[in-house]
Amino acid sequence: MFLDCNLEHAIWNTAEAAEAAGVTPAVIYQWKRRGKLTPVNKTGWPRYRALDVLRAEQSTRERARRTHEAA
Repeated sequence: MFLDCNLEHAIWNTAEAAEAAGVTPAVIYQWKRRGKLTPVNKTGWPRYRALDVLRAEQSTRERARRTHEAA
């Protein structure tokens, strides 16, 4: 899993971000479109800071009044 890395410096592609957040890649693209996530690169396939992805996921769950259930 990706969460065993240094999250302050980790950069994830869309698939990695989706897996770590427990969502589909389509949700990552929605977060990007809605301004919840900003890619770190300007060209090519989007890459995201790990902490930004996890913050967007937490914010989404809090707004929906859901909690993350550990598997």
